[in-house]
Amino acid sequence: MTSANPEYSVVIPVFNSQDIVLDTLRRTAAFFESRQLSYEIIAVNDGSSDCSWEQLAQAAAENPRIVAIDLLRNSGQHNANLCGFRASRGQWLVTMDDDLQNPPEEIAHLIEKAKEGFDLVLGRFHEKQHAGYRKLGSRAVRALNQRIFGQEPDLVLSNFRLMHRDVVDRVCAYRGPFPYIPGLCLRFSGRRANAMVEHHPRRSGSSNYNWRRILTLVSTILFNYSSFPLRLVAALGIFTAIVSLLLGLYYLAEGIFGGARVPGWTTLVVMLAFFNGMTMLMLAMLGEYVVRIINQLTIADPYFVRRTIRDGA
Repeated sequence: MTSANPEYSVVIPVFNSQDIVLDTLRRTAAFFESRQLSYEIIAVNDGSSDCSWEQLAQAAAENPRIVAIDLLRNSGQHNANLCGFRASRGQWLVTMDDDLQNPPEEIAHLIEKAKEGFDLVLGRFHEKQHAGYRKLGSRAVRALNQRIFGQEPDLVLSNFRLMHRDVVDRVCAYRGPFPYIPGLCLRFSGRRANAMVEHHPRRSGSSNYNWRRILTLVSTILFNYSSFPLRLVAALGIFTAIVSLLLGLYYLAEGIFGGARVPGWTTLVVMLAFFNGMTMLMLAMLGEYVVRIINQLTIADPYFVRRTIRDGA
């Protein structure tokens, strides 16, 4: 039987990883058992189209410390992580990928760093085994995290992380429709640091992240955790209104002192420029209020659980 309150929980989102997920689970379990640490592993099947769920069900039947959760449909890595967070019971929680790019044995470095008093420890890779376009996307996301979530300039984010129960509980309390786990971890942690870990190439398959997913992530951060786009449009509206005012004064002076070549031209240009600028400004202001209202009223979970195997049943 498993401990009601294990010391460590490990959350692993799983998507189309039938060829490697069993090895990931077994190596993770072996790491904790070799150190005689109480643990549970929560593997969340994020709507896989292969036999990943059957592999998770088999692992959960063999080891009662493995919890297998099957989501109704693909909800994305962040939602799968949030689902695992809410099912976890450990005093400390580790998140890692299902492809063994984060070797489970490297969890030891996260644990050692956390003993220095940190409530969030993120793995920092000696050399990251990712494609070039993902590195460019990471730089863009990093800039947003620094601006919106207060990420320290020398702190590197990764999906391989260890966090205290207090941080997990704060993240679990989030009820918005678009959870962004790295940003929420930053927002709800007090002391955070990096620990150097190894990062290995994928043993099978290919990454699910592409330019489309990266752009979707950037838009999620911008439009759900920041009013920066709306304020940018408002600033453009104000700028347009000012330019239209100056342009209007110019054409007004030209019409008075030089005479207008086309009757009504001055009035038409001034009125169109001014009212278009004011329209952009008012739309941005209305959008600001709409976003705040939506954030206050949205309480639905962004994922649905089909079935769960816990304690082998």
